[in-house]
Amino acid sequence: MRLTTRTNLALRTLMFCAVNKDSLVRKQDAAKAVNASENHLAQVINKLGQEGFIVTQRGRHGGFHLARAASSISVGEVFRAFESGLPFIECFSTNNTCPLKAHCVMRPHLSRAVEAFYAALDEVYLSELVECNSGLQAILNMEAPRFSASCNPDRAGASTPQTPTRLAPV
Repeated sequence: MRLTTRTNLALRTLMFCAVNKDSLVRKQDAAKAVNASENHLAQVINKLGQEGFIVTQRGRHGGFHLARAASSISVGEVFRAFESGLPFIECFSTNNTCPLKAHCVMRPHLSRAVEAFYAALDEVYLSELVECNSGLQAILNMEAPRFSASCNPDRAGASTPQTPTRLAPV
């Protein structure tokens, strides 16, 4: 299974918003941070707004931010919003021209597999991707990284927040 670039950019953009949760972020800043063209990202931002993941503000001092807490946005929900309109395989399409369609029994198996994929991602929340992740914070944060007091260094895959050390003058 391969995800579209739009889905990939949508998740990156939401992570950028989650890391910068106290800021109205600009398309230019997000595009630079997630390595995307502003034109392509504009389409993703528009869809994220239509789907209720972000709130956009137009104008000179415009930008966007998460519409709700990162802990309430599941990755599965985001992926469905961007991928569900695209058939996984031709037999899922209304324009199915496969000569085997009348006798092929593979469709229900593929349907279950795709649903299992989304169900696994329904259990992952945006907050889990960004909280206590110092590497991601360093890449995506528009300001100095901030860490929650609730960061648990025992979480698998999470980095331990560290206080910057100052070198003694030589």
